[in-house]
Amino acid sequence: MKINDIETKIEKLPDHVIEEVIDYIDFLLDKYGSKEISGDKFSFNWEGGLSKLKNKFTSVQLQHKSLEWR
Repeated sequence: MKINDIETKIEKLPDHVIEEVIDYIDFLLDKYGSKEISGDKFSFNWEGGLSKLKNKFTSVQLQHKSLEWR
């Protein structure tokens, strides 16, 4: 479906429903951001982010620390 097709369909809706469509679009933008939606559900770009702490803390100590941060 092309953007023009979506626009044509939206124009046929009553004004109060168009507001709902805009709300839903805002929700999707918040949920997915400007990133491209892909089939991958998980991103591990954080992996190794705490590697500099591995000599100072055990994994259990880091777990306890993370509970304090919540």
